[in-house]
Amino acid sequence: MNELTPLAAPARARKPDWIRVKAPTSAGFAATRELMRAKSLTTVCEEAACPNIGECWSKKHATVMILGDTCTRACAFCNVKTGMPRKVDAMEPQNVADAAAQMGLHHIVVTSVDRDDLPDGGASQFVKVIQALRRTTPQTTIEILTPDFRNKAQAAIESIVEARPDVYNHNLETVPRLYPTIRPGARYYASLRLLESVKRHDPSIFTKSGVMLGLGEERLEVHQVMDDMRSADIDFLTMGQYLQPTPRHAKVAEFVTPKAFDAYAAIARAKGFLLVASSPLTRSSYHAGDDFERLRAAREAKLASAR
Repeated sequence: MNELTPLAAPARARKPDWIRVKAPTSAGFAATRELMRAKSLTTVCEEAACPNIGECWSKKHATVMILGDTCTRACAFCNVKTGMPRKVDAMEPQNVADAAAQMGLHHIVVTSVDRDDLPDGGASQFVKVIQALRRTTPQTTIEILTPDFRNKAQAAIESIVEARPDVYNHNLETVPRLYPTIRPGARYYASLRLLESVKRHDPSIFTKSGVMLGLGEERLEVHQVMDDMRSADIDFLTMGQYLQPTPRHAKVAEFVTPKAFDAYAAIARAKGFLLVASSPLTRSSYHAGDDFERLRAAREAKLASAR
């Protein structure tokens, strides 16, 4: 065994030291939670039991989850509850914008549950949120993390791209072989085509996608996912450790070491991603604002070198 060898993870294993975090207690955390409640907003930070919530909320960074707190799917890795969602909140777009303004956000991440019950999968709500943010806090850059809009993707993408978010994120989550058990309601190549379509419609929008490690994937499978992402011209890759939220969810097959994450990152950079974030605690929106600035700088440097 060497430093790149994952650690076997028995059921509900004790987490390694490198992924333990302190319980959130700061005043900033409390203020962010109070604001989310006052604006009747849901956050993926809470619903997905993100380990970084204490750090992010203490800095007044929160990922807003629109379209309610109930998902129409039941992915094996996700802690968001499944069921019949409530009616779409017409005030939600402005509430998101007001919260961003009150927090003084330079960058905001907006995601959602899957809403297969809606004719457009919820795409119009993303558009309204983007429009409300542009009106209310025009200095804020906007990153969206959307579902796959199953069977509605083309029209959904066209409408959202027209609203021009700064970053379009859609996570592949895992390798194709594990989709039937980990992400049964989705299709790997449909997700790839979604991101490819965003670039085709507007090359200026940054595209981003992420995968979880520790679900039983093989190293070469992860390398193939990287190649597939580059074929779809995805700019930014995030990689983080999967953590089992409850006993009923998929078990952790292994704890991937920090050095293994570094090795994956080096390979990804060699494959041509503009930016790579790879560590056990990396999540889609972790340090998203700082990463956006790095992403923009990386594109400018690439364009300058091509002149």
